[in-house]
Amino acid sequence: MLEGKELILATKPYACEHRAKSWLLTLSTLAILIVSLTGTLVLPYLILRILASVLSGLLIVRMFVIYHDHQHHAILHHSAIAEAIMLTFGIYVLAPSSIWKRSHDYHHKHNSKLFSASIGSYPIITRKKFESITASERRSYLFSRHPLTIAAGYLSMFMLGMCIQSFMSSPKKHIDSLIALLIHLGGSVAVCYFWGWESWLLFIVVPFTIACGLGAYLFYAQHNFPGVTFNVNQEWCYDKAALLSSSYMVMNPVMKWFTGNIGYHHIHHLNARIPFYRLPEVMQNIPVLQHAKVTSLGFRDVFACFRLKVWDPEQDKMISLREVRSMRSVSPMQKPDPAIVA
Repeated sequence: MLEGKELILATKPYACEHRAKSWLLTLSTLAILIVSLTGTLVLPYLILRILASVLSGLLIVRMFVIYHDHQHHAILHHSAIAEAIMLTFGIYVLAPSSIWKRSHDYHHKHNSKLFSASIGSYPIITRKKFESITASERRSYLFSRHPLTIAAGYLSMFMLGMCIQSFMSSPKKHIDSLIALLIHLGGSVAVCYFWGWESWLLFIVVPFTIACGLGAYLFYAQHNFPGVTFNVNQEWCYDKAALLSSSYMVMNPVMKWFTGNIGYHHIHHLNARIPFYRLPEVMQNIPVLQHAKVTSLGFRDVFACFRLKVWDPEQDKMISLREVRSMRSVSPMQKPDPAIVA
């Protein structure tokens, strides 16, 4: 059975794009997105405009995966035209390249390292650490992983995290974050002024809410699922982090298309240079990759992912707040902390 360096080398032949296919998929997705967004403004019936708005949100997800692949140099590398397209899209989607590439590259290099996993990803702390921090720190930690926070990824992850916080932390390094935010807010004002608030909802709010919410959840569930493994930095291993700490998210063909095969996340973390359209081919041809840890977009799996809150090294697994409560030894005089809720 392939493992370690041999497994990574086995994926290398697939880390090669078909240039014409990369352009075809990029330009066709971008064109359909532009047509769909235009439909939110000009279609004659409200129901058609709503459908176009929902479609636009899903197409933004697909285009973001393409942008994400370009940032990994998996597709269209060394193309000035592609660079201009992706730079523009990154600003449009509130994930400018300066902050997205820096944080995402760090995430790939440190995926599942327990004491650095929160950089470019959702924060993870141990049960003992959770017990030792203050009530306000617990609330902050739980808020960052709350389902509503993730569903509101448009505001929490992209507008606040990618734009406001990155610019505030380093204005010179992340000036494109400020530009993205100003263009987005200016565009919202312009759409409201020229087309009205209803068009603003359908052209901007609904598509971004769908795209950012779904994107934030995918990013969460790909590394926060039953059976995920975290390690202290000294025990970390790149290939095991990819296979044991990244999920294969089972989807139907339609959602696979809209999410650009990002569900094959264990393979993507094993070799980020593999183009998104070749990931199914890799899984089919390398049997060991077919035994991945699995989740899905089904209600039960979504619920199972959301209930996981802290890492328990003693059990070697993520556990829920209910399990934290049951394991806590509360003295008769000690009151339960209000920050820990079901």
